[in-house]
Amino acid sequence: MLKKHFRQWVYKRFQFEDTKQIKQKDVLIFIYQQGYLYLVLILITFIAGVNYANNLILGFCFLISAILCVSFYLTFKQLHGLEVEMIYPEIGRVEDALTIQVQLKQSIAISKYLYLKVDDQLHPILFNDVKHTLNLSFIPLERGKFNLPEIQLFSTYPLGLVRAWTYFLSKKIIWISPSAKLSQSESQYAQSTGQPDHDEFRELRNYQLGDSLQSISWKQAARGQGLYVKQFEDHHDLNVIQIDYEKMPSSNHEEKLSLMMGLVDECERLQAQYSLQIQGVELAQGLGSQQYLDAQRILAQVN
Repeated sequence: MLKKHFRQWVYKRFQFEDTKQIKQKDVLIFIYQQGYLYLVLILITFIAGVNYANNLILGFCFLISAILCVSFYLTFKQLHGLEVEMIYPEIGRVEDALTIQVQLKQSIAISKYLYLKVDDQLHPILFNDVKHTLNLSFIPLERGKFNLPEIQLFSTYPLGLVRAWTYFLSKKIIWISPSAKLSQSESQYAQSTGQPDHDEFRELRNYQLGDSLQSISWKQAARGQGLYVKQFEDHHDLNVIQIDYEKMPSSNHEEKLSLMMGLVDECERLQAQYSLQIQGVELAQGLGSQQYLDAQRILAQVN
């Protein structure tokens, strides 16, 4: 029960969006591992010095106590004042590496000896510049929302007697799109869709300055009928691939989404315009980075 309340307190206190400067209230600090043995040493020397009225032993006791106090301050300063910024990808994909960039910044170049802990991963950080960048990689296994795990930044500098730490709980939600699958029939459909036949004649119009000489109807010109330019049927709309959820060759929901993702990837590869339709949500025809991003987001967010 106590642990649960502590986790709730941590979650409320250490939430942030993209950027956070570590202030005094954000730093937790306590005795660490061999620091407990160090406390026992202080206690033993104090008792011995008092019992034997030995000023030398008491002086040694006060010395090592002062070292512990200084360690608290130096360890605290390793975190205090740091600015942490996280840069997220627009969208991820199932079973593909999702990289989060963590930037640590300080106003003055001071040596920092830190550790960054994410789940079971421990990343040592040593930097003495005003900026340091670290990449964190995750492998999302499910489509939909991806919540970043708890990130802990801590230091035990200089003697390992004291540990200062803080948490980063990002409120940012990253959407994960489905993995891409492409059946043979879909691949053939994407490749064969709409290479328009530009030779289908529509009409003649009067020649205008700037028209290509290749488009001139020389037959009419030879008859003395004047200069005319041939115009052909516009098959632009026929070159649009319509990716429809209902037409995917599978009964499994997630597999349908994967097949749609595969078609989207194939259209981008072939530079063929495409539209998307799924459960009442429509993406108008288009092509390019923004179209690709919108398609991935729709496939990631659909229930």
